Amino acid sequence: MDYLRTLGSAAVSTLVQKSGLNLPFSLGSKVAQVEAYYTLYDATKRDDGSPVSVFEYDLSDSSKKNIKTFAHNSVRKLRTTRHPDVLKFMDAIESDSTIYIMTERVRPLSSVLAHYASKSAQEKEDWLLWGLHRISVPLTFLNDQCVSTHGKICTSSIFLSPSGEWKLGGFELLSNPREDSAVLYTMGGLLPGSSAWAPPEVKKGGWSKTKESDPAAADAYALGLLLHAVFNPTHPTPPTAEPPHPPPAPSSRGAIPTSLFPHFKRLLNPNPKGRLNAKGFLEIGMADTGFFHNNRLVKVCAGLDNFALSSEAEKTQFLKALKESASSFPPEFASFKVLPSLISALEYGGASGATILPLVLQFGANVSPEDYPKLILNSIIKLYASPDRGLRMALLEHLPEYIDKLDKKAVSDKIFPHLQTGFSDTVAVIREATVKSIILLAPKLTDRLLNNELLRLLAKTQTDSEASIRTNTCILIGRLAPSLGYNTKRKVLVPAFSRALKDPFIHARIAGLSAFMATIDLFEISELATKVIPNMAFTLIDEEKSVRDQAFKVLQALVKKLEEYAAQMVKL
Repeated sequence: MDYLRTLGSAAVSTLVQKSGLNLPFSLGSKVAQVEAYYTLYDATKRDDGSPVSVFEYDLSDSSKKNIKTFAHNSVRKLRTTRHPDVLKFMDAIESDSTIYIMTERVRPLSSVLAHYASKSAQEKEDWLLWGLHRISVPLTFLNDQCVSTHGKICTSSIFLSPSGEWKLGGFELLSNPREDSAVLYTMGGLLPGSSAWAPPEVKKGGWSKTKESDPAAADAYALGLLLHAVFNPTHPTPPTAEPPHPPPAPSSRGAIPTSLFPHFKRLLNPNPKGRLNAKGFLEIGMADTGFFHNNRLVKVCAGLDNFALSSEAEKTQFLKALKESASSFPPEFASFKVLPSLISALEYGGASGATILPLVLQFGANVSPEDYPKLILNSIIKLYASPDRGLRMALLEHLPEYIDKLDKKAVSDKIFPHLQTGFSDTVAVIREATVKSIILLAPKLTDRLLNNELLRLLAKTQTDSEASIRTNTCILIGRLAPSLGYNTKRKVLVPAFSRALKDPFIHARIAGLSAFMATIDLFEISELATKVIPNMAFTLIDEEKSVRDQAFKVLQALVKKLEEYAAQMVKL
């Protein structure tokens, strides 16, 4: 009979029903079988459908009796270790035959390494150095602040989040020497594959030797082996662990960057007291000329994390660099790391908003149609309520990039109420940009907004102090005309175009005539003869030749239309 128990004090959100174990997740596809003692699955949480990962430890095989101890240690340590670069624990469930650990959605590093084999040397180096930085940070935390030894630093202990960030897992052996019955010192050699990352002192005297030494020593050696494994996956393991412990030869460097190789050798020092540890490795890498400090992905992550605290000058410089290198980022990094951080910065506000918005749209170009409204549009819609003029201008200038993804309800109910304030803004450039934006937004407006509120606003901009705004308003009304209701056309078009014909600005008068020309087919025949021609005839003797020329063209078109109709009247 299956039963449920809590592991340590972990909160377990499951219930025991008569039918057995009711799991808080639904298992999806199998992702990987790791070292023959656990299986990784994609899964979804039952309560909200969010993606998670599930590590399944099979306890049914009696030959794997130690696996239960390792799984329990992994649960206990994951539950109590909170660090941004450590695999995020969510839940744990145990039955007679299985232990499940639910975490954030991840995938094994090994499955992605193969993908990067086909990338350019520089892309691969940048990505691997970024990943090693993300592992060195939590490893330093475990060794230094937690005074613990991870005991299993290898590719199978590293997982990638949806954003491509490396997460440290594999806590089956994580131990503190002050703990009673710590797993590493008593059972470290029983974990399958543990000899592969064991340092020379462990191979000589067993894992119990690490209890009396620096907690960072064994992990530092394994970090050196990890570095070699990711840069040179097809090369044999360095022979430093076996007597006479020769240091890595320069000829064995392979794809390891030249700047990294001396420190790689120090990580593999057979003497644990002289070995470079993860903290020292991280400090060297983050120095002004260090291999981590100058890595573009490390820089971007640091810039995003510190963005809110940066000066405006620093923000501007960072955003410029981000734009210039955007196309070279790994797709998942751009979509799930950079983009959410930019959206968060955009919603926070500030003078950088106008610069951030185009980057959000640029990075959001690869977001799926299903995710775009939630990730991008919701934030953009909220921004229309901002009083910041620079942000408003950016929203209007980049409208063509997202207008097709906006639905009618969002435009009418959430955008237009804020947008209409732009028609009366004291800054002319905002008023003009608002007028120009309407041609894109109009198809998304309700009939009531289009035929009433909008036209009332445009009637005011037709008398704006700026000639270009008056001209653009006339052009806009002409382009909107086919979409207007029948009665609205009868009431609005002739007065609107006639007003433009009396404008002191030449181009406004030409725009009025052109609008009459473009909308001839929208008028009743009687309107052409009794309203249109009488209201435009005076432009035939306008003092400007360009206006007179346009007026005669319009009149010719009107007369031709009337002649065709009159010819039919004679036949009748």
